[in-house]
Amino acid sequence: SLGFKHVVTIEALRKAYPLLDMVDQSRRPKQLPPPTTGFPTIEGVILFGEPVRWETSLQLITDVLLSNGNPGEELQEVPYPHLPVLACNMDLLWMAEAKMPRFGHGTFLLCLENIYKKVTGRELKYEALIGKPSRITYLYAEYLIKEQAEKQGWKAPIRHLYAVGDNPMSDIYGANLYNNYLSAQENQVQAGVKRSPQATSPQTKDYLELRKDCNNSVESCESILVCTGVYRHNDSVPSKTEKYSTETVFHGHRDFCFDPSLVKASYIVQDVEEAVQLAFKKENWS
Repeated sequence: SLGFKHVVTIEALRKAYPLLDMVDQSRRPKQLPPPTTGFPTIEGVILFGEPVRWETSLQLITDVLLSNGNPGEELQEVPYPHLPVLACNMDLLWMAEAKMPRFGHGTFLLCLENIYKKVTGRELKYEALIGKPSRITYLYAEYLIKEQAEKQGWKAPIRHLYAVGDNPMSDIYGANLYNNYLSAQENQVQAGVKRSPQATSPQTKDYLELRKDCNNSVESCESILVCTGVYRHNDSVPSKTEKYSTETVFHGHRDFCFDPSLVKASYIVQDVEEAVQLAFKKENWS
């Protein structure tokens, strides 16, 4: 549905090269399989979310990168730069039914990055990082919101966006990062030289192209942190004038600089309902 015509999944790769996945004894071939022929050369790796079998995905993705897309062959030298790697969903942790947060795709990426560096001595490089807290993701959200407004027949321009989330290092960080771009002078944005994380990333061109599709009516993107997920506030919920005390451990992705101001929410409320009511009040809809 995203337009890729020749997709190879980890499972298809494992079946084509059964000797690559050796951790689970029950899945190892009983007899030596014949050489694989006719399997396409892999041209890039796209990571959407954490897999079920981490050891299989970590091993096979590393095999693909080390073999330049031909995991059935052994190269004399490790190719570098390696094949393009694109990733989204960078949350280190997320909240489920358990009392403590669970590993997110950001944790899987952390494992892959460190394994690659340990094996090769070089840094794993991303062609692009998409999703929160990347600013292009918030720009796309703005684009969709305006599209919905047009379908509803709204004539008044949208001036303010509200981003509600429970994770300071993705939801809040991204919203504040986008707010910085909205408040910057237009010539700085279009030149792509606004100094903040990812300012010189390969996504700048895509960002500016998408920016052309959005009129410049939006003035701000305020972040609202809720206490029903990864972030939990043990005491009473602070008022909007209180400062949010950031954690000393950086839970963000390796390629995003740690700026304490970006994880400070504009508002901290108890849950999503309260966040929606807050937005209604600020827009004089209550």
